[in-house]
Amino acid sequence: DIGESDEPIPLPNVTAKVLEKVIEYCEYHIDDPDPIQDDLDEIPKRSDDIEPRDENFMKVDQELLFEILLAANYMDIKPLLELGCKTVANMIRNKTAQEIRTMFNIVDDFSPEEREQIKKENEWAEDH
Repeated sequence: DIGESDEPIPLPNVTAKVLEKVIEYCEYHIDDPDPIQDDLDEIPKRSDDIEPRDENFMKVDQELLFEILLAANYMDIKPLLELGCKTVANMIRNKTAQEIRTMFNIVDDFSPEEREQIKKENEWAEDH
C-alpha cells in the first residue's frame, strides 16, 4: 500500500492493453476475500476449479495471455498469476511434448542422444 499519491507508478513492459485487462480483473475481484497464506502451500494446486467468468476472461490470444502472466507477476497480483498458470496448465493437459512444442512454437533442438538421455533420467515421471 503506497497510500494516496499523484506520482506515476512505473510499469515497464506493461502495455495499455495488458493494464486494461489487469484492471478489469482487479475490479471484478475487488471484494474477494484475501487468500489464506501458508496453509494453502501444502495443499496440491488444482487447475480444474476456474470460475466460468474467469475462464472466459482468460480466453485471449497466447501473446496477451503471457503478457498478463508477466504483468501479474511483476505487480504481485497472486490470484491473477495463479489464474494464468491454471489456464496454461489446462492448455497443455494431456498433450504430448511435440504438441506442446507446436502450440508454443518451441524448437526441438535436442539430438537423438540427448533426447534418449532426458527420457532415461525422467523415467520416474512416465505413466503418472
